[in-house]
Amino acid sequence: MTHIEGSVALVTGGSRGIGRALVAALLERGAAKVYATARDPRTVTDPRAVPLALEVSDPASVAAAAEQARDVTLLVNNAGQARAANFLDSPVEDVRSDFETNFYGPLNVARAFVPLIERNGGGHILNVHSVLSWIGLSGSYSASKAALWSQTNSLRLDLKPRGIQVTGLHVGYVDTDMAAHVDAPKSTPESVAAQALDGIESNAYEVLADDLTRQVKAGLSADLAVLYPGLAA
Repeated sequence: MTHIEGSVALVTGGSRGIGRALVAALLERGAAKVYATARDPRTVTDPRAVPLALEVSDPASVAAAAEQARDVTLLVNNAGQARAANFLDSPVEDVRSDFETNFYGPLNVARAFVPLIERNGGGHILNVHSVLSWIGLSGSYSASKAALWSQTNSLRLDLKPRGIQVTGLHVGYVDTDMAAHVDAPKSTPESVAAQALDGIESNAYEVLADDLTRQVKAGLSADLAVLYPGLAA
């Protein structure tokens, strides 16, 4: 079992949305220190957190953050973006950018921090996925999150012998800036953060944070026309 109390955590994308809620929840559960990263650390407003500059798609920035946060035992890969609306019309550069942030970003961060976590006695990684990891409704965002899901499954096998547990968080619509345009029921960032930390503390492999996510996961074994009703039209 992973203990949040007394841990040293680092949350990428920790200045807003789910990331900000995770920072607050970690501190409320007794984390000894929480690094909240952002491209501009001045946007980190929680005075209890340690602001840290980080651009996850820039290996030099990741290396600099790892040098400053060598005491981390709990890593949360939360930073993400959705730039390309679809594969056919969006600039290919935007598709690549989504993968740089959503897939290569967590990989860059994991590669930098795994040796530190291992040196500090082991710990935990939480990767923030999406219900769109399992259903291709959002172009390269869906594809990059699906790739991150696969990365997480591989890392879980690789890191368990090294004393590092890995949890994947899947969630649908959340009341954040990213989903501001969506007219549908949304979870609160605080609810998602609480479920994520419960999953960390119980060493859950996956956390499915809402009914929509649970329904889509359950439908993965069905015929594609069930998951994509438009195919049956």
